[in-house]
Amino acid sequence: MDKSENIIVLGAPVTRGDTQIGRVELIKPNAGALRGVRLADLAASDVDALLAVLPRITVPSLTKAECNGLDPADLIALAGVVIGFLSPKPAE
Repeated sequence: MDKSENIIVLGAPVTRGDTQIGRVELIKPNAGALRGVRLADLAASDVDALLAVLPRITVPSLTKAECNGLDPADLIALAGVVIGFLSPKPAE
């Protein structure tokens, strides 16, 4: 996955104090970032699973409260990248 594909421009930026977060990069999770989450739930875009993992794999690191306040369209865009991380790579 190309690094630029891991950057999501938020349609509804997250406000943190005086700062607006309009772009979020997702880093490929390791096993530790996935702890406590069923992979099947994550692959199915289960909201609770996504909200557990996103604070661990976003740059800048979004808090759980900020993730809870995400616009649904932005959550779907982030979920698409997360699912891409879990998809098998094509054979060459």
